[in-house]
Amino acid sequence: MTAHIEAILGRYVNLAISGVAHRIYFEEAGQGTPVLCLHTAGADTRQWRFVLNDPDFTNEYRYISFDMPWHGKSLPPEGFETEEYLLTTEAYIDTILSLCDALKLDKPLLAGCSMGGRIALQLAALYPDRFSGFIAIEASDFQPAWYEIDWFHRPDAHGGEMGAALVSANIAPQAPKPERWNTQWMFMQSGPGVFRGDLSFYTQDDSLTARLGAIDTTKTPVHIMCGEYDMTCTPEDARRTAEAIQGANLAIMKDLGHFPMSENPKAFKPYFMRAMKHMAASTVELTET
Repeated sequence: MTAHIEAILGRYVNLAISGVAHRIYFEEAGQGTPVLCLHTAGADTRQWRFVLNDPDFTNEYRYISFDMPWHGKSLPPEGFETEEYLLTTEAYIDTILSLCDALKLDKPLLAGCSMGGRIALQLAALYPDRFSGFIAIEASDFQPAWYEIDWFHRPDAHGGEMGAALVSANIAPQAPKPERWNTQWMFMQSGPGVFRGDLSFYTQDDSLTARLGAIDTTKTPVHIMCGEYDMTCTPEDARRTAEAIQGANLAIMKDLGHFPMSENPKAFKPYFMRAMKHMAASTVELTET
């Protein structure tokens, strides 16, 4: 193996989220229209490393991914030891918009997976003017948990290993072994109670369901993607959601599960390239009209 330095650059931005000081870690690569990438529950920006390292993507776009507060290299806020981490829709949206303001991102594309895909659809309904398009991966209106989320933060169980076990069931069998284990490793490293706090948002907040009809794809395109092996957000869930959004585009991805950009980047690449082309074509069409 020849040593080489990757194109990804990592930095920190200090900003206020809901009036609370945060130091947020983000990575970026490429130039052009910004694309803000959101990781899944309990993970971090490493899930997007293959996209940020691929010149086929970064030659035309500036990709930016960041660790949510409490995740990866983004520390919790001061006084976190006295709090219970429970992510809410309001806090999630405020985090994304605050980061966009701090980085001076003018109408970026937004690509999010799992809880990131869910919040992408929330933003499409509530703040469409802040973005130029939405790619919602493994995203649907709502799914109640088929597992007990309290198992991920107990004194008699290792939350990270419990999370990795849940994740393993949602990775397609075709995933290369190294990337299957790298994907699970991120969850093994998750901070105590963080995966549980994310899943609280993902499995209990059903407010998006009533807002789907407010999404106007004639103003900002919406492209929904779902792995055929995803048992958390199933293809049926994704199809139901796409059908409720007039003009939304849907792609069911073969040989992929719930973490496509991380578990099998080679299989994910052509689907994500088509999604980006759809965004570009839709943006041109909207500009011309």
